[in-house]
Amino acid sequence: MLARLQIHAGSATAAFRQHRHTLVILPASDKLSGTGEPQAVLHALLKRRNLKPKELAKKPLCANLADGTLVAWTMPDAKHTPFQALAAMRAALDLLFAENPLEIAIVAAPGATHAAGLAVYCASVNGVALPERKSKGMRKPLRAIHLYGARDAGAFAAWRAQAEGNVLCRELTALPPNELTPGAYRRRVRELARENKWKHAEFDFAKLRKMGAGAFCAVAQGSTAMDAAIVHLRYSHAKAKRTIALVGKGICYDTGGHNLKPARYMYGMHEDMNGSAVALGILLAATRLKLAVSIDCWMAISRNDISPRAYHQNEVVRALNGTTIEIAHTDAEGRMVLADTLTLAARKKPDLIVDFATLTGSMHVALGNRYTGAFATSDKLAAAAVAAGRVAGERICMFPLDDDYDDALDSKIADVKQCTLDGDADHILAARFLKRFTADTPWLHVDLSASSCKGGLGAVASDLTGFGVGWGIALLESHR
Repeated sequence: MLARLQIHAGSATAAFRQHRHTLVILPASDKLSGTGEPQAVLHALLKRRNLKPKELAKKPLCANLADGTLVAWTMPDAKHTPFQALAAMRAALDLLFAENPLEIAIVAAPGATHAAGLAVYCASVNGVALPERKSKGMRKPLRAIHLYGARDAGAFAAWRAQAEGNVLCRELTALPPNELTPGAYRRRVRELARENKWKHAEFDFAKLRKMGAGAFCAVAQGSTAMDAAIVHLRYSHAKAKRTIALVGKGICYDTGGHNLKPARYMYGMHEDMNGSAVALGILLAATRLKLAVSIDCWMAISRNDISPRAYHQNEVVRALNGTTIEIAHTDAEGRMVLADTLTLAARKKPDLIVDFATLTGSMHVALGNRYTGAFATSDKLAAAAVAAGRVAGERICMFPLDDDYDDALDSKIADVKQCTLDGDADHILAARFLKRFTADTPWLHVDLSASSCKGGLGAVASDLTGFGVGWGIALLESHR
Protein backbone atom coordinates (compact mmCIF):
# COMPACT_ATOMS: atom_id res chain seq x y z
CA MET A 1 0.00 0.00 0.00
CA LEU A 2 1.29 3.44 -0.92
CA ALA A 3 1.91 6.10 1.70
CA ARG A 4 -0.99 8.54 1.76
CA LEU A 5 -0.40 11.84 -0.01
CA GLN A 6 -1.45 14.94 1.89
CA ILE A 7 -1.27 18.34 0.19
CA HIS A 8 -0.89 21.32 2.51
CA ALA A 9 -1.71 24.96 1.87
CA GLY A 10 0.76 26.11 4.53
CA SER A 11 4.16 27.65 3.96
CA ALA A 12 7.53 25.92 3.83
CA THR A 13 8.12 27.16 7.38
CA ALA A 14 5.31 24.91 8.54
CA ALA A 15 6.99 21.93 6.91
CA PHE A 16 10.23 22.48 8.83
CA ARG A 17 8.32 23.03 12.05
CA GLN A 18 6.09 19.95 11.78
CA HIS A 19 8.17 17.26 10.02
CA ARG A 20 11.49 15.66 10.92
CA HIS A 21 12.46 14.68 7.37
CA THR A 22 12.04 17.26 4.61
CA LEU A 23 13.06 17.48 0.96
CA VAL A 24 13.37 20.96 -0.50
CA ILE A 25 13.14 21.32 -4.30
CA LEU A 26 14.82 24.60 -5.15
CA PRO A 27 14.11 26.63 -8.31
CA ALA A 28 16.85 26.40 -10.92
CA SER A 29 19.10 29.39 -10.23
CA ASP A 30 22.69 30.47 -9.73
CA LYS A 31 21.71 32.23 -6.51
CA LEU A 32 19.77 31.24 -3.43
CA SER A 33 16.99 33.43 -2.09
CA GLY A 34 15.01 33.46 1.11
CA THR A 35 15.82 33.69 4.77
CA GLY A 36 15.51 31.50 7.82
CA GLU A 37 17.48 28.68 9.37
CA PRO A 38 17.19 26.16 6.47
CA GLN A 39 18.53 28.71 3.99
CA ALA A 40 21.30 29.72 6.36
CA VAL A 41 22.31 26.09 6.89
CA LEU A 42 22.36 25.49 3.14
CA HIS A 43 24.42 28.63 2.52
CA ALA A 44 26.95 27.51 5.10
CA LEU A 45 27.04 23.98 3.67
CA LEU A 46 27.69 25.19 0.14
CA LYS A 47 30.34 27.63 1.30
CA ARG A 48 32.15 24.98 3.34
CA ARG A 49 32.24 22.62 0.37
CA ASN A 50 33.06 25.39 -2.10
CA LEU A 51 29.99 24.60 -4.20
CA LYS A 52 27.70 26.80 -6.24
CA PRO A 53 23.91 26.42 -5.82
CA LYS A 54 23.43 25.07 -9.35
CA GLU A 55 25.66 22.11 -8.45
CA LEU A 56 22.75 20.79 -6.38
CA ALA A 57 21.36 19.63 -9.73
CA LYS A 58 24.25 17.15 -9.94
CA LYS A 59 24.40 16.05 -6.33
CA PRO A 60 21.88 16.73 -3.53
CA LEU A 61 23.01 17.77 -0.07
CA CYS A 62 21.56 17.21 3.37
CA ALA A 63 22.13 18.59 6.86
CA ASN A 64 20.48 18.73 10.25
CA LEU A 65 18.83 21.88 11.56
CA ALA A 66 19.31 22.94 15.17
CA ASP A 67 16.30 20.90 16.32
CA GLY A 68 17.56 17.76 14.59
CA THR A 69 15.30 17.97 11.53
CA LEU A 70 17.02 16.37 8.54
CA VAL A 71 16.70 18.48 5.40
CA ALA A 72 17.79 17.46 1.89
CA TRP A 73 18.10 19.96 -0.96
CA THR A 74 17.99 19.33 -4.70
CA MET A 75 17.59 21.46 -7.80
CA PRO A 76 16.03 20.32 -11.10
CA ASP A 77 18.19 20.52 -14.21
CA ALA A 78 16.31 21.42 -17.39
CA LYS A 79 18.88 19.50 -19.42
CA HIS A 80 18.18 16.22 -17.65
CA THR A 81 16.40 13.44 -19.50
CA PRO A 82 13.39 11.96 -17.65
CA PHE A 83 15.60 9.05 -16.56
CA GLN A 84 18.23 11.42 -15.18
CA ALA A 85 15.61 13.60 -13.50
CA LEU A 86 14.05 10.60 -11.75
CA ALA A 87 17.44 9.25 -10.70
CA ALA A 88 18.43 12.65 -9.30
CA MET A 89 15.20 12.97 -7.33
CA ARG A 90 15.59 9.47 -5.97
CA ALA A 91 19.17 10.27 -4.88
CA ALA A 92 17.87 13.27 -2.91
CA LEU A 93 15.15 11.23 -1.23
CA ASP A 94 17.62 8.44 -0.45
CA LEU A 95 19.31 10.87 1.97
CA LEU A 96 16.06 10.94 3.95
CA PHE A 97 15.11 7.29 3.52
CA ALA A 98 18.46 6.31 5.06
CA GLU A 99 16.84 7.06 8.43
CA ASN A 100 13.72 4.98 7.63
CA PRO A 101 11.23 7.77 8.36
CA LEU A 102 7.53 7.12 8.78
CA GLU A 103 6.63 10.45 7.18
CA ILE A 104 8.42 12.90 4.91
CA ALA A 105 7.66 16.40 3.71
CA ILE A 106 8.33 17.72 0.21
CA VAL A 107 8.64 21.49 -0.23
CA ALA A 108 8.41 22.56 -3.86
CA ALA A 109 9.19 25.99 -5.25
CA PRO A 110 6.25 27.86 -6.86
CA GLY A 111 5.62 26.53 -10.35
CA ALA A 112 7.66 23.37 -9.78
CA THR A 113 4.69 21.04 -10.21
CA HIS A 114 6.55 18.64 -12.48
CA ALA A 115 9.51 18.35 -10.13
CA ALA A 116 7.07 17.84 -7.26
CA GLY A 117 5.46 15.03 -9.26
CA LEU A 118 8.83 13.35 -9.70
CA ALA A 119 9.39 13.60 -5.95
CA VAL A 120 5.94 12.22 -5.12
CA TYR A 121 6.52 9.30 -7.48
CA CYS A 122 9.97 8.49 -6.12
CA ALA A 123 8.75 8.77 -2.53
CA SER A 124 5.75 6.56 -3.30
CA VAL A 125 7.63 3.72 -5.01
CA ASN A 126 10.48 3.72 -2.48
CA GLY A 127 8.39 4.25 0.62
CA VAL A 128 6.97 0.72 0.53
CA ALA A 129 8.48 -2.25 2.31
CA LEU A 130 8.81 -5.17 -0.12
CA PRO A 131 7.93 -8.59 1.33
CA GLU A 132 10.40 -9.78 3.97
CA ARG A 133 10.18 -12.72 6.33
CA LYS A 134 12.74 -11.67 8.95
CA SER A 135 12.04 -12.30 12.62
CA LYS A 136 13.11 -8.75 13.48
CA GLY A 137 14.63 -5.65 11.95
CA MET A 138 12.18 -5.35 9.07
CA ARG A 139 11.88 -1.95 7.44
CA LYS A 140 8.73 -0.01 8.24
CA PRO A 141 6.85 1.44 5.29
CA LEU A 142 6.38 5.15 4.80
CA ARG A 143 2.99 6.21 6.12
CA ALA A 144 2.56 9.68 4.67
CA ILE A 145 3.98 12.15 2.15
CA HIS A 146 3.27 15.79 2.99
CA LEU A 147 3.48 18.14 0.02
CA TYR A 148 3.91 21.91 0.34
CA GLY A 149 3.93 24.40 -2.52
CA ALA A 150 1.67 22.55 -4.99
CA ARG A 151 -2.08 22.64 -4.46
CA ASP A 152 -3.51 20.75 -7.45
CA ALA A 153 -4.05 17.19 -6.22
CA GLY A 154 -5.09 16.11 -9.71
CA ALA A 155 -1.61 16.88 -11.02
CA PHE A 156 -0.26 13.90 -9.06
CA ALA A 157 -2.90 11.29 -9.92
CA ALA A 158 -0.91 9.87 -12.83
CA TRP A 159 2.26 9.60 -10.75
CA ARG A 160 0.40 7.82 -7.96
CA ALA A 161 -1.32 5.41 -10.35
CA GLN A 162 1.99 4.53 -11.97
CA ALA A 163 3.55 4.06 -8.54
CA GLU A 164 0.76 1.71 -7.51
CA GLY A 165 1.32 -0.43 -10.60
CA ASN A 166 5.08 -0.47 -10.06
CA VAL A 167 4.70 -1.47 -6.41
CA LEU A 168 2.26 -4.28 -7.24
CA CYS A 169 4.76 -5.62 -9.80
CA ARG A 170 7.67 -5.53 -7.35
CA GLU A 171 5.71 -6.95 -4.42
CA LEU A 172 4.59 -9.97 -6.44
CA THR A 173 8.07 -10.52 -7.86
CA ALA A 174 9.65 -10.38 -4.40
CA LEU A 175 7.44 -13.11 -2.92
CA PRO A 176 9.25 -16.41 -2.25
CA PRO A 177 8.25 -19.32 -4.50
CA ASN A 178 6.63 -21.34 -1.70
CA GLU A 179 4.20 -18.43 -1.23
CA LEU A 180 3.62 -17.39 -4.83
CA THR A 181 2.83 -20.77 -6.32
CA PRO A 182 0.79 -20.75 -9.53
CA GLY A 183 -2.31 -21.57 -7.49
CA ALA A 184 -1.66 -18.76 -5.00
CA TYR A 185 -0.90 -16.35 -7.83
CA ARG A 186 -4.19 -17.17 -9.50
CA ARG A 187 -6.07 -16.54 -6.25
CA ARG A 188 -4.37 -13.16 -5.86
CA VAL A 189 -5.33 -12.24 -9.42
CA ARG A 190 -8.95 -13.24 -8.77
CA GLU A 191 -9.03 -10.89 -5.78
CA LEU A 192 -7.60 -8.05 -7.86
CA ALA A 193 -10.15 -8.73 -10.59
CA ARG A 194 -13.00 -8.46 -8.09
CA GLU A 195 -11.60 -5.29 -6.52
CA ASN A 196 -11.09 -3.58 -9.87
CA LYS A 197 -14.11 -4.97 -11.71
CA TRP A 198 -12.03 -6.62 -14.41
CA LYS A 199 -13.53 -9.40 -16.47
CA HIS A 200 -11.74 -12.60 -15.50
CA ALA A 201 -11.34 -16.05 -17.05
CA GLU A 202 -8.93 -18.94 -16.48
CA PHE A 203 -7.74 -21.67 -18.81
CA ASP A 204 -6.48 -24.38 -16.47
CA PHE A 205 -4.27 -27.31 -17.41
CA ALA A 206 -7.13 -29.67 -18.24
CA LYS A 207 -8.85 -27.10 -20.43
CA LEU A 208 -5.62 -26.18 -22.20
CA ARG A 209 -4.79 -29.84 -22.83
CA LYS A 210 -8.23 -30.33 -24.35
CA MET A 211 -7.82 -27.19 -26.49
CA GLY A 212 -4.51 -28.44 -27.86
CA ALA A 213 -2.16 -25.99 -26.13
CA GLY A 214 0.71 -28.45 -26.24
CA ALA A 215 3.49 -25.87 -25.84
CA PHE A 216 2.15 -24.51 -22.54
CA CYS A 217 1.22 -27.97 -21.26
CA ALA A 218 4.67 -29.39 -22.04
CA VAL A 219 6.12 -27.03 -19.46
CA ALA A 220 3.29 -27.21 -16.93
CA GLN A 221 3.09 -31.01 -16.84
CA GLY A 222 6.31 -31.27 -14.82
CA SER A 223 4.71 -29.83 -11.67
CA THR A 224 3.05 -32.08 -9.12
CA ALA A 225 0.40 -29.52 -8.16
CA MET A 226 -0.92 -29.15 -11.72
CA ASP A 227 -2.07 -25.64 -10.84
CA ALA A 228 -0.79 -23.87 -13.96
CA ALA A 229 -3.16 -21.78 -16.06
CA ILE A 230 -3.40 -19.00 -18.59
CA VAL A 231 -5.35 -16.18 -16.93
CA HIS A 232 -7.22 -13.56 -18.93
CA LEU A 233 -8.25 -10.17 -17.51
CA ARG A 234 -10.08 -7.42 -19.38
CA TYR A 235 -10.41 -3.71 -18.72
CA SER A 236 -12.77 -1.78 -20.99
CA HIS A 237 -13.41 1.92 -21.38
CA ALA A 238 -16.58 3.20 -23.02
CA LYS A 239 -14.63 5.65 -25.20
CA ALA A 240 -11.91 3.20 -26.20
CA LYS A 241 -11.01 3.15 -29.88
CA ARG A 242 -8.19 0.61 -29.62
CA THR A 243 -7.63 -2.69 -27.86
CA ILE A 244 -4.16 -3.56 -26.59
CA ALA A 245 -3.23 -7.07 -25.50
CA LEU A 246 -0.65 -7.35 -22.73
CA VAL A 247 0.95 -10.79 -22.42
CA GLY A 248 3.21 -11.76 -19.53
CA LYS A 249 5.45 -14.71 -18.74
CA GLY A 250 4.52 -15.97 -15.27
CA ILE A 251 6.96 -18.78 -14.43
CA CYS A 252 6.74 -18.82 -10.63
CA TYR A 253 9.92 -20.89 -10.38
CA ASP A 254 12.30 -22.06 -13.06
CA THR A 255 14.54 -25.01 -12.29
CA GLY A 256 15.45 -25.39 -15.94
CA GLY A 257 13.65 -28.73 -16.08
CA HIS A 258 15.71 -31.74 -17.15
CA ASN A 259 18.35 -29.31 -18.43
CA LEU A 260 18.75 -28.35 -14.79
CA LYS A 261 20.22 -24.95 -14.00
CA PRO A 262 23.35 -24.86 -11.79
CA ALA A 263 22.76 -23.39 -8.33
CA ARG A 264 24.26 -20.01 -9.25
CA TYR A 265 21.71 -19.50 -12.02
CA MET A 266 18.74 -21.15 -10.32
CA TYR A 267 18.94 -18.86 -7.28
CA GLY A 268 16.45 -16.04 -7.77
CA MET A 269 14.33 -17.89 -10.32
CA HIS A 270 11.17 -17.09 -8.35
CA GLU A 271 11.51 -13.76 -10.19
CA ASP A 272 10.89 -15.44 -13.55
CA MET A 273 7.23 -14.45 -13.29
CA ASN A 274 8.15 -10.77 -13.51
CA GLY A 275 6.78 -10.33 -17.04
CA SER A 276 3.28 -11.24 -15.88
CA ALA A 277 3.63 -8.87 -12.91
CA VAL A 278 4.62 -6.05 -15.27
CA ALA A 279 1.51 -6.68 -17.40
CA LEU A 280 -0.63 -6.76 -14.26
CA GLY A 281 0.95 -3.55 -12.94
CA ILE A 282 0.24 -1.75 -16.22
CA LEU A 283 -3.36 -2.98 -16.10
CA LEU A 284 -3.79 -1.67 -12.54
CA ALA A 285 -2.26 1.72 -13.34
CA ALA A 286 -4.36 2.08 -16.51
CA THR A 287 -7.49 1.24 -14.50
CA ARG A 288 -6.67 3.84 -11.85
CA LEU A 289 -6.13 6.42 -14.60
CA LYS A 290 -9.31 5.39 -16.45
CA LEU A 291 -7.36 5.37 -19.72
CA ALA A 292 -9.60 5.42 -22.78
CA VAL A 293 -8.31 2.13 -24.14
CA SER A 294 -9.41 -1.49 -23.82
CA ILE A 295 -6.85 -3.91 -22.42
CA ASP A 296 -6.73 -7.69 -22.59
CA CYS A 297 -4.17 -8.94 -20.08
CA TRP A 298 -2.95 -12.52 -20.55
CA MET A 299 -0.79 -14.18 -17.90
CA ALA A 300 1.01 -17.47 -18.57
CA ILE A 301 1.27 -18.83 -15.01
CA SER A 302 3.20 -22.03 -14.37
CA ARG A 303 6.40 -23.50 -12.95
CA ASN A 304 9.20 -25.20 -14.84
CA ASP A 305 9.92 -28.17 -12.61
CA ILE A 306 11.99 -31.30 -12.99
CA SER A 307 10.06 -34.53 -12.52
CA PRO A 308 9.41 -37.83 -14.33
CA ARG A 309 6.53 -36.10 -16.13
CA ALA A 310 8.54 -33.04 -17.20
CA TYR A 311 9.15 -32.57 -20.90
CA HIS A 312 12.45 -33.69 -22.45
CA GLN A 313 14.82 -32.69 -25.20
CA ASN A 314 13.95 -34.11 -28.64
CA GLU A 315 10.24 -34.26 -27.91
CA VAL A 316 7.91 -32.77 -30.52
CA VAL A 317 4.83 -30.95 -29.26
CA ARG A 318 2.00 -29.25 -31.10
CA ALA A 319 1.16 -25.68 -30.12
CA LEU A 320 -2.33 -24.23 -29.97
CA ASN A 321 -2.05 -22.70 -33.45
CA GLY A 322 -1.04 -26.08 -34.91
CA THR A 323 2.72 -25.42 -35.16
CA THR A 324 4.87 -28.41 -34.23
CA ILE A 325 7.90 -27.62 -32.07
CA GLU A 326 11.06 -29.68 -31.58
CA ILE A 327 12.32 -29.31 -28.02
CA ALA A 328 16.01 -28.48 -27.94
CA HIS A 329 16.44 -27.27 -24.35
CA THR A 330 13.98 -27.52 -21.46
CA ASP A 331 15.25 -24.28 -19.94
CA ALA A 332 13.81 -22.35 -22.88
CA GLU A 333 10.39 -22.76 -21.29
CA GLY A 334 9.38 -19.10 -21.42
CA ARG A 335 8.94 -19.07 -25.17
CA MET A 336 6.88 -22.26 -24.88
CA VAL A 337 4.29 -20.89 -22.45
CA LEU A 338 4.20 -17.59 -24.31
CA ALA A 339 3.59 -19.30 -27.65
CA ASP A 340 0.14 -20.56 -26.70
CA THR A 341 -0.66 -17.43 -24.70
CA LEU A 342 0.17 -15.23 -27.69
CA THR A 343 -2.08 -17.42 -29.83
CA LEU A 344 -5.00 -16.84 -27.46
CA ALA A 345 -4.28 -13.11 -27.38
CA ALA A 346 -4.10 -12.89 -31.19
CA ARG A 347 -7.44 -14.68 -31.60
CA LYS A 348 -9.15 -11.66 -30.00
CA LYS A 349 -7.77 -9.55 -32.88
CA PRO A 350 -6.33 -6.68 -30.82
CA ASP A 351 -4.80 -3.63 -32.46
CA LEU A 352 -1.47 -4.36 -30.78
CA ILE A 353 0.12 -7.13 -28.73
CA VAL A 354 2.86 -6.34 -26.22
CA ASP A 355 4.50 -9.19 -24.37
CA PHE A 356 6.80 -8.98 -21.36
CA ALA A 357 9.20 -11.68 -20.22
CA THR A 358 12.45 -12.25 -18.38
CA LEU A 359 13.26 -14.42 -21.34
CA THR A 360 16.91 -14.75 -22.28
CA GLY A 361 20.34 -14.55 -20.72
CA SER A 362 21.71 -13.29 -24.01
CA MET A 363 19.77 -10.03 -23.59
CA HIS A 364 21.60 -9.53 -20.30
CA VAL A 365 24.86 -10.17 -22.11
CA ALA A 366 23.91 -7.64 -24.78
CA LEU A 367 22.67 -4.85 -22.51
CA GLY A 368 23.44 -5.61 -18.88
CA ASN A 369 20.60 -4.60 -16.58
CA ARG A 370 20.24 -0.85 -17.12
CA TYR A 371 18.37 -1.03 -20.43
CA THR A 372 15.72 -3.45 -21.57
CA GLY A 373 15.71 -4.90 -25.07
CA ALA A 374 12.72 -4.96 -27.36
CA PHE A 375 11.60 -6.06 -30.82
CA ALA A 376 8.92 -4.57 -33.06
CA THR A 377 7.13 -5.61 -36.22
CA SER A 378 7.44 -2.15 -37.77
CA ASP A 379 9.70 0.88 -37.66
CA LYS A 380 6.76 2.97 -36.44
CA LEU A 381 6.22 0.65 -33.49
CA ALA A 382 9.93 0.60 -32.73
CA ALA A 383 10.00 4.41 -32.67
CA ALA A 384 6.95 4.47 -30.38
CA ALA A 385 8.63 2.01 -28.01
CA VAL A 386 11.80 4.06 -27.76
CA ALA A 387 9.82 7.30 -27.35
CA ALA A 388 7.76 5.78 -24.53
CA GLY A 389 10.99 4.80 -22.82
CA ARG A 390 12.28 8.36 -23.01
CA VAL A 391 9.05 9.77 -21.59
CA ALA A 392 8.83 7.25 -18.76
CA GLY A 393 12.51 7.23 -17.84
CA GLU A 394 12.65 3.47 -18.55
CA ARG A 395 15.14 3.03 -21.35
CA ILE A 396 14.47 0.70 -24.28
CA CYS A 397 16.94 -0.54 -26.90
CA MET A 398 15.55 -2.02 -30.12
CA PHE A 399 16.97 -5.18 -31.72
CA PRO A 400 16.60 -6.60 -35.24
CA LEU A 401 13.80 -8.96 -36.18
CA ASP A 402 14.90 -9.92 -39.70
CA ASP A 403 13.48 -13.17 -41.04
CA ASP A 404 16.80 -14.68 -42.15
CA TYR A 405 17.50 -15.47 -38.48
CA ASP A 406 14.88 -18.21 -38.89
CA ASP A 407 17.45 -20.44 -40.58
CA ALA A 408 18.90 -21.28 -37.15
CA LEU A 409 15.52 -22.62 -36.03
CA ASP A 410 15.04 -25.05 -38.92
CA SER A 411 14.10 -28.51 -37.70
CA LYS A 412 14.31 -31.82 -39.54
CA ILE A 413 11.40 -33.32 -37.63
CA ALA A 414 9.06 -30.42 -36.82
CA ASP A 415 7.89 -27.04 -38.13
CA VAL A 416 10.33 -25.18 -35.93
CA LYS A 417 13.05 -25.79 -33.38
CA GLN A 418 12.42 -24.22 -29.99
CA CYS A 419 15.96 -22.77 -29.77
CA THR A 420 19.55 -23.68 -30.56
CA LEU A 421 22.13 -25.14 -28.20
CA ASP A 422 24.96 -22.76 -29.07
CA GLY A 423 23.14 -19.71 -27.66
CA ASP A 424 24.22 -17.29 -30.38
CA ALA A 425 21.75 -14.37 -30.64
CA ASP A 426 19.26 -16.31 -28.53
CA HIS A 427 17.32 -13.13 -27.70
CA ILE A 428 16.74 -12.58 -31.43
CA LEU A 429 15.93 -16.22 -32.11
CA ALA A 430 13.44 -16.22 -29.23
CA ALA A 431 11.70 -13.21 -30.76
CA ARG A 432 11.62 -14.86 -34.18
CA PHE A 433 10.14 -17.99 -32.58
CA LEU A 434 7.44 -16.04 -30.75
CA LYS A 435 6.45 -14.05 -33.82
CA ARG A 436 5.06 -17.26 -35.34
CA PHE A 437 2.27 -17.18 -32.76
CA THR A 438 1.09 -13.58 -33.18
CA ALA A 439 -0.99 -14.16 -36.35
CA ASP A 440 0.74 -11.15 -37.95
CA THR A 441 -0.76 -8.78 -35.39
CA PRO A 442 1.30 -5.62 -34.76
CA TRP A 443 3.56 -6.75 -31.94
CA LEU A 444 6.18 -5.60 -29.45
CA HIS A 445 8.29 -8.14 -27.56
CA VAL A 446 9.99 -6.85 -24.40
CA ASP A 447 12.84 -8.98 -22.98
CA LEU A 448 13.15 -7.57 -19.46
CA SER A 449 16.90 -7.41 -18.90
CA ALA A 450 16.35 -4.47 -16.51
CA SER A 451 13.83 -6.22 -14.24
CA SER A 452 16.50 -6.36 -11.53
CA CYS A 453 19.46 -4.02 -11.10
CA LYS A 454 21.72 -4.04 -8.06
CA GLY A 455 21.37 -0.75 -6.24
CA GLY A 456 18.22 0.23 -8.10
CA LEU A 457 17.57 1.97 -11.40
CA GLY A 458 16.14 5.37 -12.27
CA ALA A 459 13.39 6.23 -9.82
CA VAL A 460 13.51 2.92 -7.95
CA ALA A 461 15.99 2.24 -5.16
CA SER A 462 15.37 -1.51 -4.70
CA ASP A 463 17.13 -4.16 -6.78
CA LEU A 464 13.73 -5.14 -8.18
CA THR A 465 12.88 -2.26 -10.48
CA GLY A 466 9.34 -2.84 -11.76
CA PHE A 467 10.73 -1.82 -15.14
CA GLY A 468 8.05 -1.80 -17.81
CA VAL A 469 5.10 -0.43 -15.86
CA GLY A 470 5.96 3.22 -16.49
CA TRP A 471 7.00 2.42 -20.04
CA GLY A 472 3.75 0.56 -20.65
CA ILE A 473 1.62 3.46 -19.43
CA ALA A 474 3.54 5.88 -21.66
CA LEU A 475 3.00 3.55 -24.61
CA LEU A 476 -0.73 3.20 -23.90
CA GLU A 477 -1.04 6.98 -23.66
CA SER A 478 0.43 7.27 -27.16
CA HIS A 479 -1.79 4.50 -28.58
CA ARG A 480 -5.24 5.58 -27.38
